[in-house]
Amino acid sequence: MSQVYVSTYRKYNNGSLQGDWLDLTDYDSKEEFYEACLELHADEADPELMFQDWENIPAEFIGESTIEEKVWDWLKLNEDERQTVATYLNEVDNQTSIETALECYEGEYESEEDWARWYWDSTGMLNDIPERLQGYIDYKHYVRDICLGGDMTFVQKRGRVKAFRRY
Repeated sequence: MSQVYVSTYRKYNNGSLQGDWLDLTDYDSKEEFYEACLELHADEADPELMFQDWENIPAEFIGESTIEEKVWDWLKLNEDERQTVATYLNEVDNQTSIETALECYEGEYESEEDWARWYWDSTGMLNDIPERLQGYIDYKHYVRDICLGGDMTFVQKRGRVKAFRRY
């Protein structure tokens, strides 16, 4: 559930926290959501909406007085994709699009070195090295170098590592 506590600046300035939680998944668009907000505060002639709190919405999509249209695109994603996008926005680049965040995601691994092993194997780089020498590859230093070069970002989440390619 992705909810927003909707009140108005007038109520707040008059010492009232009167409002209600609205679940964004109940609305198909920003316009529908705003209509519901205005209906909720129909007791005011021209309510200036105030979003006092929110849950399960990336901070980049919402502020005290505004909500981004792209939050509805984000809500259409499955839970894993939502978490991936939220992680990318919070930890890598908060100015990117949802599509770019998903494109940059390279999976979740036990460690950064596990990602490097997967990468070397999936790109065929291991094919260029005789099998007897593959145990000498220093994946830890490889990860360090690609991070220093700005090519990858790794984010620790719940004991796992999310890998993101950088543009």
